[in-house]
Amino acid sequence: MWPWKARVSAATRKKLTAFLDEGSEIEGKYTFTGTVLLNGKFQGEIASPDTLIIGERGVVNATVRAGTLVVNGELVGNVHASERVELTGKARVFGDLESPVVVLDEGVMFEGHCRMPRPDASELTREAAVVPLKR
Repeated sequence: MWPWKARVSAATRKKLTAFLDEGSEIEGKYTFTGTVLLNGKFQGEIASPDTLIIGERGVVNATVRAGTLVVNGELVGNVHASERVELTGKARVFGDLESPVVVLDEGVMFEGHCRMPRPDASELTREAAVVPLKR
């Protein structure tokens, strides 16, 4: 069993499409689809409609735009997630977060501002269409 599997939440446990391990140092703009686990060092910009997981040994200095972001390591930079942000384990985040759902575990270090906008109008319409149970 891989050591990082136990630390990834059930909501983000999907098939990985890429894995950047320790010893990797990348600089620039990184775009991807699927689920990526980053345990190396990255500097620049990350953009994806899908899931980015920053592992315990990951050090990211970047602006991040993703569908879902899970941080177990260190992130310096602003984040915009369209679905959710999870700061777990020994996460250290220095920057502003914007996402409709933000989850912070006990022991996480977070310095910055957090903005949780309302869901899109399409989601509000879907909730209004729910019919109450008959008694």
